[in-house]
Amino acid sequence: MKPFRKTITVYGASSSKIDKSFADAAYRLGRLMALSGRTVLTGGGNTGLMASVEDGVLDNGGTVIGVIPKFMVENGWMHGGLSKVIETDDMHERKQKLADMADAIVTLPGGTGTMEELLEVITWKTLGLCSKPLIILNTDGYYDKLLDFFDNAVKLNFMKEEYKSVWRVVSTPEEAMEIIDEEDRTCPVGKYN
Repeated sequence: MKPFRKTITVYGASSSKIDKSFADAAYRLGRLMALSGRTVLTGGGNTGLMASVEDGVLDNGGTVIGVIPKFMVENGWMHGGLSKVIETDDMHERKQKLADMADAIVTLPGGTGTMEELLEVITWKTLGLCSKPLIILNTDGYYDKLLDFFDNAVKLNFMKEEYKSVWRVVSTPEEAMEIIDEEDRTCPVGKYN
């Protein structure tokens, strides 16, 4: 059997005060990943979109690995049903593990923590330090203004036009899975670092 992107890191909001449509999309993504046999890596949190995607995976017989700093565990912020937990010393180690262990990365809507994770991976990809597929799930147009920002950065020569090719933007979890499946068909997993 041909190797495929078995382990997918998913970044997303920890806020639980967001519109239900975002949580529904995150849950659906988790469900689709579980049904496709993927293992999902998350930040291990018990709230927001992180918890929604984790629940979507777990409710459908899948595996979720939570990568979470010790201080978050001590504060009771860890999802109680994770298949496996990797405890880190700090946020930097957490981000590195989430990127290193992934065969592909999907970013859901989120706040500053999610933005930091997304922008760091974009930076690594533009520097050639990471070549894993990066998918932005633009639920309900959440990332439209960020994408406009990138367009403006290109227009004003703060960013090269070709850097916009390091990510793919989709509107639905189903489209995200199509891209992951497409990557499986066109690029061997071993190509990615």
